[in-house]
Amino acid sequence: MTTLNPVKKPAVWRSDAAGGPARYFPFLKWLLHYQRQDLVGDLLAGLIVTIMLVPQAMAYALLAGLPPEVGLYASIVPLIIYGLLGTSRTLAVGPVAIVSLLVATGVAPLAEQGSALYIQLALTLALLVGLIQFLMGVVKLGFLVNFLSHPVLAGFTSAAAIVIGFSQLKHLLGISMPRSENFIEQVLAAVEHAPETNGITMAIGLASIAILFYFKNGLGRLLRRAGLAESLVVPLTKTGPLVVVLLGTLAVLLLGLDKTAGVKIVGDVPAGLPPLSLPSISPGIWLALLPAALTISFVGFMESISVAKSLASKRRQKIESNQELIALGVANLGATFTGGYPVTGGFSRSVVNFAAGANTGLASIITALLILLTVIFLTPLFFFLPQTVLAAIILVAVAGLIDVKTFKHVWKYNRADAVSLLATFGAVLLVGVETGILVGVAAAILLFIWRTSRPHMAVVGRIGQTETYRNVLRHPVQTCPHVIAVRVDQSLYFANTKYLEDSILQMVADRPEVKHVVLIGIAVNFIDASALETLESLIHELRDAGVDFYLADIKGPVMDRLKTIGFVEAVGTDHFFLSTHEAMVALNCTN
Repeated sequence: MTTLNPVKKPAVWRSDAAGGPARYFPFLKWLLHYQRQDLVGDLLAGLIVTIMLVPQAMAYALLAGLPPEVGLYASIVPLIIYGLLGTSRTLAVGPVAIVSLLVATGVAPLAEQGSALYIQLALTLALLVGLIQFLMGVVKLGFLVNFLSHPVLAGFTSAAAIVIGFSQLKHLLGISMPRSENFIEQVLAAVEHAPETNGITMAIGLASIAILFYFKNGLGRLLRRAGLAESLVVPLTKTGPLVVVLLGTLAVLLLGLDKTAGVKIVGDVPAGLPPLSLPSISPGIWLALLPAALTISFVGFMESISVAKSLASKRRQKIESNQELIALGVANLGATFTGGYPVTGGFSRSVVNFAAGANTGLASIITALLILLTVIFLTPLFFFLPQTVLAAIILVAVAGLIDVKTFKHVWKYNRADAVSLLATFGAVLLVGVETGILVGVAAAILLFIWRTSRPHMAVVGRIGQTETYRNVLRHPVQTCPHVIAVRVDQSLYFANTKYLEDSILQMVADRPEVKHVVLIGIAVNFIDASALETLESLIHELRDAGVDFYLADIKGPVMDRLKTIGFVEAVGTDHFFLSTHEAMVALNCTN
């Protein structure tokens, strides 16, 4: 019988091979295999997201303290870049409310709103955010965002939504208020200037809010009862911002409300291509903007990656976190040099993009091109757009960010997590946005250390004649008077090692008949240097008391480290067992 040598075929370039070009340029995955039937979904999604994004982009730019056209500029090149480099095929990148608030918080103390310096600082902030996210992606530091736990993020977004809402009262009511990111100052200023409310402005704003809420909550039921397909219902319910923009603009234009009733309008929005812009390279300015840049980088990425993964899971697609950081980082660099400001993936627009049938990153590119056409040809139509309408769009958008449901759920499940949520929420309102999220992260870390400093420890016994051992307080088990088998349900590190030592010594002191202690490490994933030193001390103390110490169910990687450092040899290999049952057999506790 002869063996045939396989014919070696010539290497074929594959875009989706591990380490291939598509790893760094994800658009190759869909571009090289693009299906004609995907084009309809991409075109429709691109158009619908454009209709939604145009008024939102202008509104969020005003929230950031920037001219409305800056929001449009930030919705062109960044969208094209993300469509090419992002791993999500449905994430809609652009200006969002939370990031816009953070931009205002970071830039307002350094320059007067609306000034050329203010705009340049916003560009510089986009540059810093882009560099931070890009570098985090390159060196694979995406895991750092895990320090923003879900309760902390929920507390932050809920409080930030309230701060955003109060910041828009001056536009909604047509009053003059000093700009402040402090919630208490906003409330006091609103009360003080409330008598100056412009009735017509307020009426337009409230009518806009009513229409937006109807589109959000009521129109869908009407369209479904009419038999409209679900794929069209969701996109149509998201056209509310465009409707109120058109109605508000027509009302001011036809009735001359800007002159007769003092309704403030957007005014002239420059037409033409986005300008080439340069950020500041001053080290002092970079240092001053760094806290805001770090906050935006983390918060923006968290918002983006959460919605991207949620939507991708519905189509069984994969999101690569570090590549997402790179894509968002480069997108923000694109915003820097084309007159924009920091961007990230938006939840509501991404859901609309998904529901409208977006299949690839081409949908994002189509949206960008349509925004570009809007900037070139349609900006004169926004001259009579009332600012109160943009305020209404912001208010309705952020209303959904106030997350009471999560607080109730977390409070019932884990009070410690609820404390971190409340700490973040209160700090954002009372101290400020940037400081608030730092307080939340610090609270979450401190609570984690406190929680793990007192690990759950269970004395276990044998269930019947099986080889299964469970907590003596939860199950009817058999125990042995001269042996204590203790399971510790936590890795051992500096914060909990003293608790472990004290607990075991107390158990031995309470039971003079005990001659052997077995530490079960099935839940121990690592033992740090402090814990190792404590174990050595504990073994000596137990030996002085005439008690032998054994370890069972130690995981392979932990065992490897203990062997390398000489701990196993020092304690004795006969004091280590593969399982709890093996230890109990050796100690004559199975009769």
